[in-house]
Amino acid sequence: MDLLEYQGKQFFASYGIPVSDGAATDNVDEAVAIADRVGYPVVVKAQVHTGGRGKAGGVKLATNSDEARTHASNILGLDIKGHIVKTIWVEHASDIAEEYYASFTLDRSAKAYLGMLSAQGGVEIESVAETDPDAIARIHVNPAEGLTEDACRDWVARAKLNPAATEGAVSILMKLFTAYVEGDADLVEINPLILMPNGQVHALDAKVSLDSNALYEHPDYVQYDAT
Repeated sequence: MDLLEYQGKQFFASYGIPVSDGAATDNVDEAVAIADRVGYPVVVKAQVHTGGRGKAGGVKLATNSDEARTHASNILGLDIKGHIVKTIWVEHASDIAEEYYASFTLDRSAKAYLGMLSAQGGVEIESVAETDPDAIARIHVNPAEGLTEDACRDWVARAKLNPAATEGAVSILMKLFTAYVEGDADLVEINPLILMPNGQVHALDAKVSLDSNALYEHPDYVQYDAT
């Protein structure tokens, strides 16, 4: 079960992972109200199960209510690669100093969880793997042992993140691992994981795929069934 970005952020937030203040809506007036509440500038983002939203006009920055209304009106109903936008996410725009990539999934051949971390975020990880594979720090985690903070710190160091991001990154990665395991996910991905000028680190995007076979253990996941 693949979640939309806003659902992934809600999922992350339930595990204490910091995300941008925002809300989802299918209504233009409500989008403006959300923007007014979270404070300008805001980003209005199409919620669809496909990439390339920005290039298709599905991600726009608004600096005031009029711009928020215009962008919400234009994005709702937009066709992005055959996906009609029915929901938008409006969030406070973040100041970005650096962008990173982080994810956990299962490496079936190794019979272990695989974590990938890179200082080159904001782009497709496949592109990074092709052009600069050494830029991706990998970690295999024994399911019986879990991820320790010491191992996580070593992982962050190998990824060569800005030292200013170390504490925030370690905190988020530990929570991301917990979300992956306890949430019965097939994939949890933050791209980008951002370092802000004030030193804070948080998830600017969210990609989450939940294991459909484990839904009976998570009755609250019924909220995602429509996706």
